[in-house]
Amino acid sequence: MENKIKIAFGTGNPHKVQEVNEISDGSNIEFILPSKEFNPIENGTTFLENSLIKAKETARISGQISLADDSGLCVEALGGEPGLYSARYESTPQKRINKLLNNLSHIDNRRAKFVCAMTLVDGKGNVLTQKIGECHGKIAYSQSGKNGFGYDPIFIPDGYEVTLADLDEDLKNKISHRANALHQIIEFVENNL
Repeated sequence: MENKIKIAFGTGNPHKVQEVNEISDGSNIEFILPSKEFNPIENGTTFLENSLIKAKETARISGQISLADDSGLCVEALGGEPGLYSARYESTPQKRINKLLNNLSHIDNRRAKFVCAMTLVDGKGNVLTQKIGECHGKIAYSQSGKNGFGYDPIFIPDGYEVTLADLDEDLKNKISHRANALHQIIEFVENNL
C-alpha cells in the first residue's frame, strides 16, 4: 500500500475530520487532527480569511502541510445572515435553527447557500492554494432528518425535495459545499504535491 500524504486538518471536531476523510476516500490523502489544542481567534471578515487564520494556526502547532475551512449558511432574504456568524448565531444548534426559522417566518424568499472556504498551507504557514465550494438551495419551513449537523435539518439542496439531514451521508458528501471545496483541494494536492 502506498504512503498517503498526511495533512493536518484545522479543527477540534473529530466528526469533521471523519467527514473530510470520507469525502477524500480513494485519493492519496489522509487528514488528521492537529496534535495539540486547536483554538485560533477567528477574526477575519470573510470565510477565506478565517480559513487562512485556522490553516496557519494548524501549521504552527503541527509543523506540517495543513488545511482548514470556514463555512456558513447565507440566507438571501436576511442579507446573507447568519453568514460568518453561523456557528455563533445562537448558543446551541437547536436555538440557531429556531432563530433562523423565526426570522424567516413571514418571508417567501427562502433561497440560501452553504459556503465553504478552504485554505491549504505548507508546514511554515505559506499559502499553497485557496478554494471555495457552494451548495445552493432553500430553507425549509420546518426541520427534518437525523443525519448531518448544524443547519442541515432545514436546508433543502437544489434538485432535492428533502433536507441535507434527510439524505444519507454518502450522497450528502457528494453534493455538499465542503465536498465541492475539498475536491478542488484534492485535485491541487494530487497535481502539485
